[in-house]
Amino acid sequence: MATIKTWTKRIVMIILFTIALFVTYQTVTGVHAQGISGGKPELKGTTNRTGKIANSLHSYKSLEIGYKSLKIKEKETTKISSSEEIQGRVPKLEDAFDWEKAYPRKTVVATGYTAGFESTGKNPGDPSYGITYSGIQVKRDLFSTIAADINVFPIGTILFIPDYGFGVVADTGSAIKGNKIDLYFETVEDVYNEWGKRTVDVYVVKMGDGNITSEELESLNQMETMQVFRNQYTSKVKK
Repeated sequence: MATIKTWTKRIVMIILFTIALFVTYQTVTGVHAQGISGGKPELKGTTNRTGKIANSLHSYKSLEIGYKSLKIKEKETTKISSSEEIQGRVPKLEDAFDWEKAYPRKTVVATGYTAGFESTGKNPGDPSYGITYSGIQVKRDLFSTIAADINVFPIGTILFIPDYGFGVVADTGSAIKGNKIDLYFETVEDVYNEWGKRTVDVYVVKMGDGNITSEELESLNQMETMQVFRNQYTSKVKK
């Protein structure tokens, strides 16, 4: 009987010691059950519809283009910044990531347009000159405004277009129906020299919800992690 009591006390002491050790480990390391269970972390750096931007993580998670949508691995980013960029040989965005595996692909006919009379029937001085269907100003940048059939690509859809960059659907056009898109360029010469008319595979980074704001477009173009690629698509970006 004495032996049983002795072993019972020892077992209780071991259990109490184990509990105390575990609590101490949690306190020191800050590890909690939620962190261990694999719960999804809250994504920061998103932009709401009022145009107010939360504190950015300065990562590809910004503006809902996270690892789930943009799918750019940290090790790939490190390779670009630590090897290619330092040597002054920044890879083209087309070659930097595996777009084929990351996103749905869609074949479209892509043409180019300007804000001028030849494309829109409007001239500078017209109150609606350069204003897209969504209400924002046309823009050529890493993330540029493009026109599409909103039944195929709703306003706010983000496409990656090889040799053009990212296109954000902000406009429509009477001739842009079905699997057609119209890419914004600043001049007619740019349209002819840089694009023309092509059948091209584009990658759907994010389907839109019918809205896009100027603040959101600007935030996309200002993402710190994307600046290394920015001047590859336009020489007129204002830093």
